Amino acid sequence: MTDAQLNQLGKTLWAIADQLRGAMNADDFRDYMLAFLFLRYLSDNYEARAKQELGEDWPAVGEGENALQAFYDQNPDDIADFEDMMRKEVHYVIQPQHLWSHIAELARKQSDDLLSTLRAGFKYIEEESFGDNFAGLFSEINLDSEKLGKNQTERNKKLVNIVGKIAEGLSEFSTDSDTLGDAYEYLIGQFAAGSGKKAGEFYTPQQVSSVLSGIVALDSQDPSLGYKKHLGKVLDMTSGSGSLLLNVRRTVEAHGGDISKIYGQEKNITTYNLARMNMLLHGVKDTEFDIFHGDTLSNDWDIFKEENPAKKLQFDAVVANPPFSLRWEPGEATAQDARFKSYGVAPKSAADFAFLLHGFHYLSQEGTMAIILPHGVLFRGGAEERIRKKLLEDGNIDTIIGLPSNLFYSTGIPVAILVLKKCKKFDDVLVINASEHFGKKKRQNELRPQDIEKILQTYQNRSEEERYSRRVSMDEIRENGYNLNITRYVSTDQAEEQIDLQAVHGNLTEIEKRIQEATERHNGFLKELGLPLLG
Repeated sequence: MTDAQLNQLGKTLWAIADQLRGAMNADDFRDYMLAFLFLRYLSDNYEARAKQELGEDWPAVGEGENALQAFYDQNPDDIADFEDMMRKEVHYVIQPQHLWSHIAELARKQSDDLLSTLRAGFKYIEEESFGDNFAGLFSEINLDSEKLGKNQTERNKKLVNIVGKIAEGLSEFSTDSDTLGDAYEYLIGQFAAGSGKKAGEFYTPQQVSSVLSGIVALDSQDPSLGYKKHLGKVLDMTSGSGSLLLNVRRTVEAHGGDISKIYGQEKNITTYNLARMNMLLHGVKDTEFDIFHGDTLSNDWDIFKEENPAKKLQFDAVVANPPFSLRWEPGEATAQDARFKSYGVAPKSAADFAFLLHGFHYLSQEGTMAIILPHGVLFRGGAEERIRKKLLEDGNIDTIIGLPSNLFYSTGIPVAILVLKKCKKFDDVLVINASEHFGKKKRQNELRPQDIEKILQTYQNRSEEERYSRRVSMDEIRENGYNLNITRYVSTDQAEEQIDLQAVHGNLTEIEKRIQEATERHNGFLKELGLPLLG
């Protein structure tokens, strides 16, 4: 599918969403629509693999008929063995009556059974299809909600309309897994745009995501050597819908590399479920990712609780776009937490450094971390200054990138990307001021392809450019009291033109002389004519 066709598919689905949601909150409707896209993906993938595995035993049926159901009807004694095989091959099972093709057919016929069939299908996928791995996947999709209708009949009617329109919209396009995955991402972005500040919980704009992905995919010691061919483990500890992790995966693969496994942690249950669907929709096998529902700051994921340094989980790349300046409640034991013990605890008023230190703690010695934070972390005093000072003195802050304002749906403030390494090659800190390099859209700004490329090229080559980038020595940073305010080191102000006062004085004197000579000549003419002279 071409980019133009994909864009049209996204617009078609968004128009359906905009038309059908009615009085329903956009965030609520998002969950229904994305769940149906996910079911379509699972079904198509499952049917294609079943057809391949069964070969000549795949029944020939008429249009609108369910081939898998026909196989079940014709071979009741083989169903258990078939489903065991499919669990081994594709890691899940969907029963014939729960396939999207059957659901769409029920909608086309305006069947009264659509609601009950969907309810049973979601329940089966959660509880039996994937084992325990996908328990609660559809927990936020309430098919009995009054938002769909006051009673079962009204709700069924609403779902008939929604499923029918989606099926109709998708029928116009080729919908392989890559296409459905990209359509899913497009819709997440559109819903995020309509959610305002709430979008910060689950979505990092693709352009910003591309910058972070490019940074962590490059060689950590010397980015000028190019992109890594392999990343072991990749972490996003505030993973939202998983878009940033997927972007890292795409970037690594686009440069001929691969990733062993990606890890994400997300506190919001709805967003956590979106992330798991998003992974599968993009062809990431359930064995290739691990998304955990929990609180990063509380460090409640068991895999992170290994106290033996030799066995501690470590990541080759860490990316994050945490909630900005989140209020948090560190307890009495927080100061002794291994993540913070050597640096200090971030203030209650802003957990920015708490998120940073969490990710940094699990970064491998040869890894790269890129995190988006508000500019305040660069210059605020108190506990944050002490943390910043230690990171700088230990040689862990590699690069600071100032981005333009109004890039995010959740805030209009300008933000910065901090790049950290445990073992870096260069003694200085690269400061990039990209605040004036962007394109304007109706509701927000965006990083254009050339803006992204300029940031990545500057980072990769550690190059300096007037009013854009500079390598700042630690001595200069110490002289500035460990204040990393970007404009202190790279100002975008135009230098005032130097004025040669002596030359200006000479010019004015010459002009005055010519004025006097012209006045004398003019007065000569006036005198001959008997007219009053000029003063």
